[in-house]
Amino acid sequence: MFFVYNRIEGLYERAQRLQDLLPNARIAVAHGQMKPALLDQAMTDFVEGAYDVLCSTAIVESGLDIPRANTILVDRADALGLAQLYQLRGRVGRSDQRAYCYLITPPPSQMSEESRVRMEALERFSGLGAGFRVATLDMELRGAGNLLGSEQSGNASLVGFDMFVQMLNEAVSELKGEHVEQEVDPELSIELEHYLPEEYIDDIGLRLSLYRRFATAVDEQAVDDLATEMEERFGAPPAPARDLVRVMSLKPLLRDLRALGCEAELKRVTLHLREDTPLDPARLMPLVATPGAGWTLSPDMKLTRRYRDEDSGDPVDRVRSLLRELESLRSERAQPPKDGSNDVTS
Repeated sequence: MFFVYNRIEGLYERAQRLQDLLPNARIAVAHGQMKPALLDQAMTDFVEGAYDVLCSTAIVESGLDIPRANTILVDRADALGLAQLYQLRGRVGRSDQRAYCYLITPPPSQMSEESRVRMEALERFSGLGAGFRVATLDMELRGAGNLLGSEQSGNASLVGFDMFVQMLNEAVSELKGEHVEQEVDPELSIELEHYLPEEYIDDIGLRLSLYRRFATAVDEQAVDDLATEMEERFGAPPAPARDLVRVMSLKPLLRDLRALGCEAELKRVTLHLREDTPLDPARLMPLVATPGAGWTLSPDMKLTRRYRDEDSGDPVDRVRSLLRELESLRSERAQPPKDGSNDVTS
């Protein structure tokens, strides 16, 4: 059994009180101001079963795995942080034995509001995934600190943590005088059913995770690897899921072309290009000016290719056909590497 009191002052008195209550119990004391050799000996003896009770400060909150310890009492738990209490609770229940965690506190009327919230949280969050919820609540109670808090970072939650970190990295690179290339996340509007059916992956969290991983894949090989992983985990994908893989494999190619978006139908494909597209205007304009070629380019950099009814393929095939035609129109300095990483063949 663990008995935890977070202050060295009074720790020995509590150990003596426990001894008076449990005269047959073998009690050891451990705290951070003991000599390392004595502390190590006390912990080793407790692990080996030489003692029944370890009376200690909160130094036992992490790093201990003692299956035989199935009970912990935390005196004045209201004075400890939520993360500390969660870690202390995790010191027991490390085996198949039922575990018990007792938090000794003053009456609720004598605790602060934050202390009451911490106690209620530990009662409420006890199942799978509780660690993340406890950590989130702990950050809300204590604040995110200067770096991630509003003092230095403003309201980071308005843009999301991932976006905030990306913006921070870009700002640091600019201050260093480094060239910062803005990432492109093409928006796809493909006239084709492409999604992960609920009957294929019933967990919404897993579906959202896969959508995000597909959307952020760095190249076609990463998309293929993720498709293989998905099939190994959930079985052969239905048609909408297979088409999702096909559509997502277009994203890295469009990103490389600096396309902000792509609209694809059977008879028409439109790319919304950024001004820094690697396409060479001197090579592109003659193609657009050719009568009957089916190409148009608007002043706002919308490049459209129209197809005839007899052309075969679906909208994804249309996009790949367009990208193959554009491959030779890249400027010389923007030519892709010859390792096939930007190959657009199906």
